[in-house]
Amino acid sequence: MTEGRPPVAASAALWERDAEIATVARALDVLCADRSSAGSLLVFRGEAGLGKTALLHETRRIAERRGCTVWSARGAETLRSVPFNVVRQLLQPALLSLLPEEAREYLGDWYDIAGPALGIVDPQESSPDPQYVCDGLVAAVRRLARREWPLVLLVDDAHWADQETLRWLAAFAERLADLSVLVVIARRPGEVAGDSARHLDTIAAAGRPADTLSALTPDATAGLTRATVGRHADDAFCREVWAVTAGNPYETVELLAKVQDSEVQPVEARAGELRALNRAARGGGLVDRLKGLGLEATRFAWAAAILGTHITVDMVARLATMPDDVAAHCAELLCNARILTAPDPASGAEHEEGELEFVHPLIATAVYNSIPPGVCTAMHGVAAQIITELSRGAAEAARHLLKVHPDDDEELVEQLREAAREHLAVGAPDAARRCLERALEEPPRPEVHAHVLYELGCATLLTSPAVTIDHLQNALGTAGLDGDDRVDAVVRLSQALLHNDQLEEAVRTVEAEAARHEAGPVRMRLQAFQYMWEGIHGETVSTARSQSLAELAGTCTGRDNAERALLILRGFDAMTHGESAAEVLELCDRALVNGRLAPGLGWTDPEWGMELLMMLGSAYAYADRLDRAESLFAEARRVYTGAGWRGGHLSLANAFLGLAYRRQGRLKDAEATLREGLALAERVGRRLPLYWSSTCGLVDTLLARGRVDEAWAIAERYGFAPPYPSTIVLPDIRSVRGRLLLAVGRTEEGVNELEAAEKTAASRGGHNPVLAPWSIDLAKALAGSDPARAARLAADARAQAERFGTDTAIGEALRCAAALETGERAARLYAQAVTYLEASPCQYEHAAARVEYGIATGSAAELERGLDLALACGADGLAAQATAALRDRRVG
Repeated sequence: MTEGRPPVAASAALWERDAEIATVARALDVLCADRSSAGSLLVFRGEAGLGKTALLHETRRIAERRGCTVWSARGAETLRSVPFNVVRQLLQPALLSLLPEEAREYLGDWYDIAGPALGIVDPQESSPDPQYVCDGLVAAVRRLARREWPLVLLVDDAHWADQETLRWLAAFAERLADLSVLVVIARRPGEVAGDSARHLDTIAAAGRPADTLSALTPDATAGLTRATVGRHADDAFCREVWAVTAGNPYETVELLAKVQDSEVQPVEARAGELRALNRAARGGGLVDRLKGLGLEATRFAWAAAILGTHITVDMVARLATMPDDVAAHCAELLCNARILTAPDPASGAEHEEGELEFVHPLIATAVYNSIPPGVCTAMHGVAAQIITELSRGAAEAARHLLKVHPDDDEELVEQLREAAREHLAVGAPDAARRCLERALEEPPRPEVHAHVLYELGCATLLTSPAVTIDHLQNALGTAGLDGDDRVDAVVRLSQALLHNDQLEEAVRTVEAEAARHEAGPVRMRLQAFQYMWEGIHGETVSTARSQSLAELAGTCTGRDNAERALLILRGFDAMTHGESAAEVLELCDRALVNGRLAPGLGWTDPEWGMELLMMLGSAYAYADRLDRAESLFAEARRVYTGAGWRGGHLSLANAFLGLAYRRQGRLKDAEATLREGLALAERVGRRLPLYWSSTCGLVDTLLARGRVDEAWAIAERYGFAPPYPSTIVLPDIRSVRGRLLLAVGRTEEGVNELEAAEKTAASRGGHNPVLAPWSIDLAKALAGSDPARAARLAADARAQAERFGTDTAIGEALRCAAALETGERAARLYAQAVTYLEASPCQYEHAAARVEYGIATGSAAELERGLDLALACGADGLAAQATAALRDRRVG
């Protein structure tokens, strides 16, 4: 059916590529030497036609000859909007060759997260966080690489890869040091912008400097010319071939093919004809050549360009509305004209029987751009209809629907909304956003418009609070969003405002909506959110607000989730103000059902959100029920991990679980968990409240471990300094910052920070000395310079602790009082502190009290007991202090 290219075409692009092939060979030497060898990344960059694809084919040939497993994929200009398109090409064939149970075994816990993105398993009901899907794909390749070693991954035309693939590839490239995989990427310079360009830069930075392919030299062009048309080609003719093609291997091969087709003699006298022949191979000349094949062949080529991939005669015939025999004849004409061709087996990609592809992406682009705009739009619409009729799903049809001109089409809006839901289900919110934005352009019917805006806001809720705010505000300002949907939109908007550090606006948003409703469950729900946001304000909480909340909660028995929410809010408020811990626990326990979270009040239930449960766990944590706090926060991490929510939700779950570990004295566990939370928070954005939670907890934990310099380095690196967020941060941000400044010897700044914490406590109407231990740290800091004030602060801390009533609070207050005394009085106070803290679940504080008691009394038994506890906690600094005291005692 096809005349084919000249025999030298396959190798033409490899002329003068010895250096690049040698680079590939060296990388394969390293890969094949040892299973434990580090992975590597090669990037070949060059303009269109310089032989990138041929270089990847040669890489495949060499790798397979050495016994490597080779997987390959290729980006496509018309498929950039299809999420996970390239990574599916790369991994799907290998996974589909496994039985489902084998695939699940290899992917483990990542099967349900990465599987939907790879198209090998149906998605779950909830929408996974895209970062978690990305991590799942990295883990999938990590596990498959161990099975398939030595493994080589080839990605051609990476500049046209979808954004989801590039996100994965960037993350994967950064982890190659501990993966025995060779990744080879070919791309054009430029071509992309925004996130895709950033991902490509990250990929390039992970490997050796990119190899930029150069054009053929005049000598190489002459050699290729003579190898193609005959050794008799004279020098002038060869020089003109080089001048006309600028040494581009693809253009050189195509030009020489036309020289042969036109029977042009390769002599100087005929060299003037080369430019005209070259124009026929590209741009407008190619289009004219296509038209010369006839209208039907042109329509066939247009339809093939619209499809972009999986081009078959049957599919093109259906799209171009032509009989099968006519379509087959057109395919033959286009193959003979070197516009279409059968896929090259050397690519290693799987293809349908009879599948075709364009000879070169340059031709595909030229043909697509030659389609009249109206025809192009109509053909995309027909393509979408065909895909829908074939039951391939709205997501597959979406790339065509995005190209259709707006035309007030209700059905198209619904298709795009369905496509967005399918994209979200596999962890592709950017693709969902594009579909919904296009749906808005249609536009939707007035009664649907606000719902599309609402869905658009929800699509970005996990990853971008600022974008969510804009869409949800527009949805609420548009008629048509009523009833439960409107209330849900208000709640989601307030949550996004909170996590974007716009707390006051979050409060006003739910307050205004609550005023629109009569007394009842809906109004109570909105009031609960208002109290929630007011309760976590970091600076001020009015006494009237706390009293109103107490009165409202006093009417609640916990019969429904609205009442349970108010009980939790009242418990948290009481805890932060240092009211009776027994009352705090009684309120929190009443909010549970048989000791567990009520149905509809879980970590992923959308009606109430995670913030309420974070408050519940925090109230338990500071009221000395750390077992319940740990259980709640560990469940949050497990649920968010299983649901694929790897953004702000999982970051906060780690931050609060780290808080529980820190309170328990499990300092090593706390540090690891908080570092993980901080890494996740960085992906969402710095300076947001969730970012502060992880940073503050990590600094506090490092101080407890005695690693002051590292705590300071973390503070400097992550901006742990004013201005602080408007939300409350646990542990108390000013208390931790003040303690850090004191620890590094910046005493005056530390005292100022702790005094600022004192003012904040006053503005909030009281404080819990365990939650915000500024009074204890300030008393110790002022002991030398202002002993009278230090004594007053210590006495106040003790009074507050006895009011709160937990063993930890009273024990810590007694430790502070003992530190200000000497002799028998100090020993007596330390003994009392040890008694309370031994009954406390906070083992680090217990260890510190033992060590301080031992130092004050010279008791080796107390020092040894304190040393054992400090070592068990991972409190290296405290252990060193106890060891030094024991050594001094023995020497003395």
